[in-house]
Amino acid sequence: MKPRLLKALLPLSLFLLLTLPGAAQTPIPGVNITVGQANSPEQVATTLQILFILTVLTLAPAILIMTTSFTRIVIVLAFMRQALGTQQTPPNQVLVGLALFLTFFIMQPVWTDIYNNAYQPYLEKRLSQSAALERAGAPLKKFMTRFTREKDLMLFMQIAKVPRPNSIEDVPFYVLVPAFIIGELKTAFQIGFILYVPFLVVDLVVSSVLMSMGMMMLPPIMVSLPLKLMLFVLVDGWNLIIGSLTQSFYP
Repeated sequence: MKPRLLKALLPLSLFLLLTLPGAAQTPIPGVNITVGQANSPEQVATTLQILFILTVLTLAPAILIMTTSFTRIVIVLAFMRQALGTQQTPPNQVLVGLALFLTFFIMQPVWTDIYNNAYQPYLEKRLSQSAALERAGAPLKKFMTRFTREKDLMLFMQIAKVPRPNSIEDVPFYVLVPAFIIGELKTAFQIGFILYVPFLVVDLVVSSVLMSMGMMMLPPIMVSLPLKLMLFVLVDGWNLIIGSLTQSFYP
């Protein structure tokens, strides 16, 4: 449909909708947002809580990526795709979705602990906001501590000039989180290297065979890619990778 015809039909369509028999009786909802002076301390507290919740929702993607198992999983899956030689298969949406649901599966015990011991008591007004946040951070900190190397933790403590803590509960979050991320990146790259080795061997064998046969004009990837896919399917690669990744978080 031509743009001129669309411009002509749009006002006509709106006019017909407004002049239909039931259009005048159909209520149109309205939204009214006002900013006024607070009349009580409770209103101020409610406003601050709303601002805090909006801030947490804004930072939710970063919190999900940097304080959970998501980083390791998505990097290993990306390495797996590169090792196979399939540039866009599986697509990024599938890899991220799979990594996200695996993260939900792995982090379920931690989030259940947070919900039962922090969020639910806070809703029932048995805990203050500061006490609920402190109690919610304990299981998350315990999870990250299991996969944080002491070397990385000491690095950020020296940079931040934080005194040596007596226990892991005394380590602040702004020090623990980057140390945890570095450890996850190293672990993901180690797993990615191990995944690359068998497929690299297949590429080298195929290239050597093609060179010995004098087929130098044939790209090795045309022969090695079907072989790598067949090998991956025969060993049930996705089951092995996903199972190993999941079990790596349950030492």
